[in-house]
Amino acid sequence: MSQEILINITPQETRVALIEQNAVQELHIERTRQRGIVGNIYLAKVARVLPGMQSAFIDIGLERAAFIHFNDLGEPQPGGQIEKVLFEGQTLLVQVLKDPLGTKGARLTRQISIAGRNLVYLPQIHRPLGQEIHIGISQKIENPEEREALKNRLKGLIPADESGDIIVRTSAEYVSDETLVSDLKYLRATWQQIAQRAKEKAAPALLHQDLNLAERVLRDMAGPETHQIRIDSAENFERLTQFAQTFMPQLSSKLTLYRGERALFDLFDIDSEINKALGRRVDLKSGGYLMIDQTESMTTIDVNTGSFVGARNLDDTVFKTNLEAAQAIARQLRLRNLGGIIIIDFIDMTQSDHQEAVLSELKKNLARDHVRTNVNDFSSLGLIEMTRKRTRESLSHILCEPCSSCNGKGETKTPQTICYEILREIVREHRQFNPKEFRIVAAPDVIDLFLEEENQFLAMLGDFIQKPIRLQAEAGFKQEQYDIVLN
Repeated sequence: MSQEILINITPQETRVALIEQNAVQELHIERTRQRGIVGNIYLAKVARVLPGMQSAFIDIGLERAAFIHFNDLGEPQPGGQIEKVLFEGQTLLVQVLKDPLGTKGARLTRQISIAGRNLVYLPQIHRPLGQEIHIGISQKIENPEEREALKNRLKGLIPADESGDIIVRTSAEYVSDETLVSDLKYLRATWQQIAQRAKEKAAPALLHQDLNLAERVLRDMAGPETHQIRIDSAENFERLTQFAQTFMPQLSSKLTLYRGERALFDLFDIDSEINKALGRRVDLKSGGYLMIDQTESMTTIDVNTGSFVGARNLDDTVFKTNLEAAQAIARQLRLRNLGGIIIIDFIDMTQSDHQEAVLSELKKNLARDHVRTNVNDFSSLGLIEMTRKRTRESLSHILCEPCSSCNGKGETKTPQTICYEILREIVREHRQFNPKEFRIVAAPDVIDLFLEEENQFLAMLGDFIQKPIRLQAEAGFKQEQYDIVLN
């Protein structure tokens, strides 16, 4: 399927959109001040070992300590104990697996890997003596004969003094031996620079920074199906062209400097798509819709028929809505960069073959995802449970913050609820302080309610406490905000 990549670059941020069939399929945003650290390699220091959790907090020079689990230490004994391997103050060479997310620090590994266009290089600092070099093949290359042929090809290209492991990426399947050798030389040279810096610097220190978003797009997203990559910054166009000529010359001819009068993202109304991707509701062409709710631990997606009544009977209506939803869900996961645990509540289907078809449609559309996904069958409750690898913040976490009015709940108390809270608070403060009068300072909607529908209850309270109660509307107050002033 032919695709186009748009790269919009400004000093403050880089935005990337992947277009297929004239529709946005993926969105990526990287802000200069909030650039992710996944892939960065640090000389770090152990801050605290937690034997009970088989983990340790690691100082990599950031405000929040990172953490590493025993399984990510690369120790030959899987059932070992972390306190026998790490100690406070110890210096480690580590790589970031996951960016800090929410209240969690970055997750680290000691198993260093450096990604190139066609190969991934694993230096294997802690390789046991006598262990042979391992050559892995991308899981997306499924044909056993092709996998074995690639492995044999690479064995003949690896230098005799090589001690690191190598993983062959999907893009390596059709490239020349010269390209693979060039890729491996670059990766080995990069590792030698990192190792040298580790000897010269004191922990904590950054030794190697992963590629920026635009460079990662060329390395990971662009492929044979990409017919054009448009960039709207002349300076960055030159930089990316040089980068492509050095590491992926087959892409050089596809890079184009965009000089149009309209903004690059306006060509496909991408800003509108971004705004839609920040909302809970996603409308389907049939009249059905999705409701997407993202929490810190998981994402839930609910499928509804809405106004769709086009099929001959209810089963057909449900089936067609679910099929369309399966396509839309896969696209929304990519657009919003949703990761972790995802629960999908399709509309209940009575026929097992309908369930199988919907599940198959979901998996087919997820197969286009650049991020690893794992999908389970329908549960006994009719839910689909799946996971999508989460390495960076979702689109909403990058662009949004919790609502200051509802504190992220998604709802706010009604003016009537606030009125009754104020009345109860006045009773409590009357008993405790016994002032001469009370003054209620609240949002205009709350004060208006006291003057109209709730006026009788306010008057009854004034008679009960035998104190005057005055009202003051404060335009700057949010609906749940109020003060009770004692005079």
